[in-house]
Amino acid sequence: MPAREDYFVDLKGTSRDLKPTYHFMMKCLLYSRMETGLVSNKDYYDEDVNVYIAHLLNSFIKPDYIERAKGYLSKYDTEVFGRLADSRDARLKYTLYKTNADFLLVSLGIFDNPAAGDPQGGGKLVSPERRLFQPTEEAYVGRGKTYYRFAYTYSQQIHNPRAAITEVLEKLSVGFEKYLRILAHMRGEYLNLLDRLSGGDIYHLQRTVSEADRNEDLHAKQDRFLDLYSEWKRSGDPEVRAEIETLASDIRALDPSFTFELPREP
Repeated sequence: MPAREDYFVDLKGTSRDLKPTYHFMMKCLLYSRMETGLVSNKDYYDEDVNVYIAHLLNSFIKPDYIERAKGYLSKYDTEVFGRLADSRDARLKYTLYKTNADFLLVSLGIFDNPAAGDPQGGGKLVSPERRLFQPTEEAYVGRGKTYYRFAYTYSQQIHNPRAAITEVLEKLSVGFEKYLRILAHMRGEYLNLLDRLSGGDIYHLQRTVSEADRNEDLHAKQDRFLDLYSEWKRSGDPEVRAEIETLASDIRALDPSFTFELPREP
């Protein structure tokens, strides 16, 4: 089954049409690059990095992505290195370094909080005494650069050395601070959404998203209905018939124009 696409409504436009959230991330990213003066391709070609970061940001609104990533995340360098000390699996090393680097990039750039990259305990208050022993922001930045460098190295072993992802990881390692500045600008100018939304905007947004969910639910039920009807015509199974009748009622609740009656049982 294909992954569910996420959508947004451009509140600055006149249309309330839904657009994929990836477009929103890319639009904000490109505007942030222009407004900071860190435009694409200024020092080297990095439009591919734009695509990577926009997809990465889009992934963070998907619970299944966060759930998959949790198994690879570690708070400290020693944990990361310890997990890999006896491993010869280049793909595991690539995935672990890349995942931790990605979370540091987004945690520092978008959330301004390295702990936000820890799904187990991000956002918890830390005592002043314990804070003295936590890494500085410079240390987190250095860790992000290093993790992307290691991910780049192992990517060469499991991909073609000139593969697109390999080049992107190298650019993220070299330009880590630059991309943090772009994301920090994006955080302040485009992602403080609740401060920008009026009551009317929120109403229209909720209404549009609810309508999209209803349509998606309706289409899924219609597809299931057709499958069940074909199965019932072939088998005559009374349990399938009962499920069809229940499903027809559900569809009618979502779409009152829907009409259907099964032939009477002999």
